[in-house]
Amino acid sequence: MIKFEPMKEAEAIIRLALREDIGTGDLTTLAFAPAEGVFEGYMVAKQAGTFCGAPVAERVFKIVDPRCRVIRLAREGAKVKPGTRLMKIRGGRAILTAERTALNFLQHMSGIATAASVYAAALGRGRTKIYDTRKTQPGLRALAKYAVRCGGGRNHRRGLWDAYLIKDNHIAMLGPGAAEKLAAMIKSIRARRPGVPVEIEAQNREQALAFAALRPDILMLDNMPRPLMKRLIPELRRLAPGMEIELSGGIKLKDLRGLAGLGADRISSGAITAAAGTLDISFQVSEVKK
Repeated sequence: MIKFEPMKEAEAIIRLALREDIGTGDLTTLAFAPAEGVFEGYMVAKQAGTFCGAPVAERVFKIVDPRCRVIRLAREGAKVKPGTRLMKIRGGRAILTAERTALNFLQHMSGIATAASVYAAALGRGRTKIYDTRKTQPGLRALAKYAVRCGGGRNHRRGLWDAYLIKDNHIAMLGPGAAEKLAAMIKSIRARRPGVPVEIEAQNREQALAFAALRPDILMLDNMPRPLMKRLIPELRRLAPGMEIELSGGIKLKDLRGLAGLGADRISSGAITAAAGTLDISFQVSEVKK
């Protein structure tokens, strides 16, 4: 089971979402639901997918109704079918106030987990693994990356602060003699920040061979034709045996099976988080006791 780590980030996001939705009060629930009522409801999957986000949804309900009881009926990362009961919530009328915010998180995170699961399954159990990118909804990255892990994907860097990813624009900033300056720069940053991964993006064969000679931790082959990568990857393995090779750039789900046969270590795709959509989930109140 994947451990839910980003609770500190989630707490701030949850409270912001609740303030946005509740504002000065839930007019309809306050008018229609009896103050002394006890409500019981279920989160129910309406389509097949990978479930994710229960810790966040539970926290939503607990903030709005601290005395409510939440039972998780499906584990994080579970494959669910239409009609699967995911969570049971019992509490006062405030659980109706929390409903939409909890659903928004569950649907968003389960959508990403489902996409990650589909991408991971397309690659199979071989050497090549699927990775996400920084293409996430602003403020929701920690939750998105957790959802990717729940779906069987892996996380690329979490932000600009935990890894070096040297792209063409960075190299252009070095000016004349960029190749020599890049080698010196990599030596310098490794001395200053030992253990921080260094990745370089290559856009053609010449760059790939030149950058591989610098021994980065990861070499990204960006937007290269498949025939070129098929010839190039064995060369790179011989030149830099310990270096990971990543494929990236406009990669679609239908491309994965063919790309997996090239022998790269990783494929990164922004579509997992940026184009995942949501998993349809509903909240069904099944019992009201006065």
